[in-house]
Amino acid sequence: MLVGKHDGMAFYTIGQRKGMGLGGEGDAWYVVGKDIARNVVLVERGANHPALFASELVADQFTWIEGNPPPLPLRCTAKIRYRQADQACTLVSIEEGRATVSFDTPQRAITPGQSVVFYQGDRCLGGGVILRDSFSAALR
Repeated sequence: MLVGKHDGMAFYTIGQRKGMGLGGEGDAWYVVGKDIARNVVLVERGANHPALFASELVADQFTWIEGNPPPLPLRCTAKIRYRQADQACTLVSIEEGRATVSFDTPQRAITPGQSVVFYQGDRCLGGGVILRDSFSAALR
């Protein structure tokens, strides 16, 4: 269902609530995805809408502190935003420079273009750039 028109997909980020010009009765609207091929910004109502959460992400452009990726699969923790608490995950695989990361608990607003950083305890292992989550991958 069409609920409005956007001013350009670059102006919207996953999890965004403000600045969309959408209102009305009920919960606030949130950006839950972007379909670049169709030039569509996907929105849903509610801060805890299931479409805002994903258990997996795909990332690339890695930098590893020790120079090479760790042996996989690897149980570790990761952060997908600044000041976020460590999130338990498994770095499942790296194929053709792209890694699949599976979180124990679904993560809110996984955003392409942002960083994912991996840790074991206080030790930073490295990180990469988020390409997509499991929801946006389903749009392809």
